[in-house]
Amino acid sequence: MKHRLLLAPLLLLALPASAAYDIKDIKLGASEGQVRKALPGVHCKALEWQSKAAERRCDDSRVAFGGVEVQVTVYLKKDAVEAFDMRFNTSDLERFVRFAKARYGKPQSETKDSIARKGSVPRQLYKALWENAGERAVLVAQLEKRRASMLVYRGDFEEEIYRVR
Repeated sequence: MKHRLLLAPLLLLALPASAAYDIKDIKLGASEGQVRKALPGVHCKALEWQSKAAERRCDDSRVAFGGVEVQVTVYLKKDAVEAFDMRFNTSDLERFVRFAKARYGKPQSETKDSIARKGSVPRQLYKALWENAGERAVLVAQLEKRRASMLVYRGDFEEEIYRVR
């Protein structure tokens, strides 16, 4: 019995850092009101195109994510956050990834690829994927580009958001 009590705190440390993906405590499923409260500088409006994935978007709020300044776009459908996209300077990639791993746990996949281009310098690409209970966080950075992005979403948002109908 005594040994079980000593092991319990160690088992808690082995669990993933967080089950829900969030930015400034805005989780998937949050309302537009919660978004406006957490991100007071955000500008919300209807999407300029028809999509099954979202009806509204809230743009350009700059916030800190683990000490990295990110621009956030939040996508809503029926007053619930379906996805959010965080864009940041690629020069902050290492710090961003370190914080994401501490907050969300180890990614299910993480790759750094070199893509050869004919007559040009190979393109360097970093990708990481976190998945939990139908929610995904996908980080993509072309290392020679200025901006990187992490899209957090549920369902088939990524396939549906820009699909032409």
